Amino acid sequence: MDILKFVPEQLAILIAALYVLGMFLKNTPKVPDWTIPWILLVVGILGSIGLVGFSPTAIIQGIICAGATVLTNQLIKQTTNGINESK
Repeated sequence: MDILKFVPEQLAILIAALYVLGMFLKNTPKVPDWTIPWILLVVGILGSIGLVGFSPTAIIQGIICAGATVLTNQLIKQTTNGINESK
């Protein structure tokens, strides 16, 4: 199943923006790591509503964008850790 088919093209930039925001939050000492996905979720929903208008679909698309962002981050992080551990 291709989850990105549920995200309109204009929201693809939201995934990139959430990723960058997540990286900034990760490097901010006063932001606990456990709060970062929650912050990205709220910003993703608000960003989606701002881009496509308020609707239940926009809320779901915001959730998908935040989920795709966190998944992408974890794939990169876990793959890098796995490669480094296997050396």
